[in-house]
Amino acid sequence: MDFALTDDQRAIAEMADSVFRDYCTDDRMRAFDLDQQPFMGDLWATCIDTGLHALAIPEEFGGSAMGILDLYCVLKAQGSGLAHVPLWQHQLAAACLARYAAGQHRELIEQAAAGTNLLSVSLEGLTSSRGPGLQLVQTGEHLQLQGEAGAVVLAAQADRVLLVAESAEGLRLVLLDPRAEGVELVEGVANHGQAVADIHCHNVLLDAAQVLPAEAVAWLDQRATAALAALQLGVSDEQVRRTVEYINQREQFGRAIGTFQAVQMTMADTYIALEALRSSLFQLCYRLDNDLPSDSEALATRYLACEAAHLVGHKAQHVHGGIGVDLTYPIHRFLYWSRHLTTVLGGPAANLERLGDWLANNDKLGWKYDLDENQSIC
Repeated sequence: MDFALTDDQRAIAEMADSVFRDYCTDDRMRAFDLDQQPFMGDLWATCIDTGLHALAIPEEFGGSAMGILDLYCVLKAQGSGLAHVPLWQHQLAAACLARYAAGQHRELIEQAAAGTNLLSVSLEGLTSSRGPGLQLVQTGEHLQLQGEAGAVVLAAQADRVLLVAESAEGLRLVLLDPRAEGVELVEGVANHGQAVADIHCHNVLLDAAQVLPAEAVAWLDQRATAALAALQLGVSDEQVRRTVEYINQREQFGRAIGTFQAVQMTMADTYIALEALRSSLFQLCYRLDNDLPSDSEALATRYLACEAAHLVGHKAQHVHGGIGVDLTYPIHRFLYWSRHLTTVLGGPAANLERLGDWLANNDKLGWKYDLDENQSIC
């Protein structure tokens, strides 16, 4: 596999890295912890100015029409900086609307590309053991949305949110105005510091244009998986970098603890976990950008992202010793982010079970080179 980025992708990655590293200093992160702001508004304005908020939105609506691998370059940098901005939620929601409901929501998509509105998305209904908490019910000539969606990122600040609901025809994505009649928001804060809200729907009336086709669910889910995994890779990558820097400076028994074999083996484990995630994520991004089936690749990437989050997060905390639990020291934030992303992804056990179910029902895999798409490289 070729992991090399194009010149344009390297330029995007360097710009994003510069934006997030310049803004997300440790001092600013401490200030954000105390400010109780829903997200980093100033940084979001910078993302809009630089066009980072609209990379995945089609060009005809004012976006940059770039691929998932281009978006990966930005999200990895965002994860490294722990930047509280809704980059993937905003533009993937807009891109999904552009693909499946452009005629009904053109103005909304163009506003998203211009940065004059804010979109969010929650796919919690796909990963929760209880299934979707929202039900789409046909009553006469009307559609009603009932139930609840938990911990939707920036639900109280967004102009529209995309949510998963159960209908008589199966799962559907529903575009909801969080200020519509019958919607109740219960605001809170996620464990990594970003604002969320539970959305309670009490017989909320919808029109047909607010319900997307069935195929939109898998399309958005797989791209959200790539986005979340890219964030996790950035979080864990920076966590390992900082930890290596620490163990090379911290001395015990007259020598740096990074020279101890047990510590070296611990850090080697984190490196292996990151490289496994990186390989799976690159394959997923490649397949999504080339419109290839990506069911098993998305599930494998979900699992490896959750595994890396847990292994890297806890081993990094462990080798920091007592200083790792001091909230004035920055390393704890990476663990909080990893815990949050693991929750959103559904956890390793659930994703491994989903992958096992997929394998039990599919006897052909791309790595066997027995699929039509692979015959040209045999």
